[in-house]
Amino acid sequence: MRWIVFALGLLCLTTSATAQDRDAVEKQFQLWLNETVWPMAKAKGVSRRTMRQAFDGVTLNWKLPDLVPPGQQANTPKQQKQAEFGSPARYFNAGTVQGATSVGRQMARRYASTLSRIEAETGVPARIILAIWGRESGYGQVPIRHDMFQVLGTKGFMSTRAEYFTQELIAALQIAEARAAPPGAMKSSWAGALGQPQFMPSNYLAYAADGNGDGKADIWTSAEDTIASIGNYLAQHGWVSGRDWGFEVFVPETVPCALEGPDQGRPIRDWAAMGVTRVSGKPFPEHEQKGEGYLMMPAGRHGPAFLVTPNFYVLKEYNKSDLYALFVGHVGDRIQYNVPDFRGRWGKIDSMYRSDIATIQRRLEQEGHDVGGADGLPGFKTRRSIGRWQQTSGRAATCFPSRSLQQALTR
Repeated sequence: MRWIVFALGLLCLTTSATAQDRDAVEKQFQLWLNETVWPMAKAKGVSRRTMRQAFDGVTLNWKLPDLVPPGQQANTPKQQKQAEFGSPARYFNAGTVQGATSVGRQMARRYASTLSRIEAETGVPARIILAIWGRESGYGQVPIRHDMFQVLGTKGFMSTRAEYFTQELIAALQIAEARAAPPGAMKSSWAGALGQPQFMPSNYLAYAADGNGDGKADIWTSAEDTIASIGNYLAQHGWVSGRDWGFEVFVPETVPCALEGPDQGRPIRDWAAMGVTRVSGKPFPEHEQKGEGYLMMPAGRHGPAFLVTPNFYVLKEYNKSDLYALFVGHVGDRIQYNVPDFRGRWGKIDSMYRSDIATIQRRLEQEGHDVGGADGLPGFKTRRSIGRWQQTSGRAATCFPSRSLQQALTR
């Protein structure tokens, strides 16, 4: 009994100390807003009134991911909280794909005139615009509830990418100063993205477009402006008119999975000569044959494989995830061409923490591999580095992290 009382007392002391620590950090946050953010915002034309309204009653949101409170050191988080960097199979669950497709077809009919005009102006296919719109906000139906200034303020003050989010906070204040959003619409995702296309504030300032001719760029309530803004964003990032985003392919064992990546491209006809074929059995389109293509295997040998074009990497300018760009291309094709599910099946992969994958990445770095940074995310540089290590070690190349790989690298 005496031990229980002691333990409870110790817990109360610890909780109290934590609360005191957070109170101190909250005071530092308010000081940062006044001494760092306000001068930057003022220099961009933001009024004191807008600044006060934005942060009236705002405190830090301690539930956001990747926070580094003052005096603490950043660590690779164990869990991954963003779907785009999780399990490939879960990302392409049938309900999500079918829902985005069926509603996308409805929106294609409803906004056919706007979509046709924006496609003609930007060169970006209507189906791609629709798929992004569907993925980002469920065609405007997904509620966005976070306080934008709390999210960006918290992340600007104490996150692993504080400088980036501070700049986004300044851009958000500029949007508020211009009264660009309808009243009460300045909500965001947990990462600070706005409106139906989920633009970061700086992207709104740079790429938001007027799609209905009313002189405004309303990405919050206007479908036409949302369509125009997505099309403008992709066009400004280099969408190549007339080329597809990519093709699902069969990659024979004679073609190493370690050839993946946008820096290892070659003409699509050369890939075909190596034995890479479309799973549909159709030849690659004639106009694509001489264009550069890139091998993309998001789950290594454990899932579908693709030959993608430069447009795939334009989609990645919208969201850095391979799975995101693949989802957009696939759903867009389903909306317009009624294509079936991928022929390749997502195989079983080990459940691993980001910290586990970061361990693999650091070990590969020690052996001279460029894994793209030990961030715990298995991007193409990590995948192909795994494949190269497996090849030189006499193992079957899977190009994907696993428990057995981690054990082999660290023993």
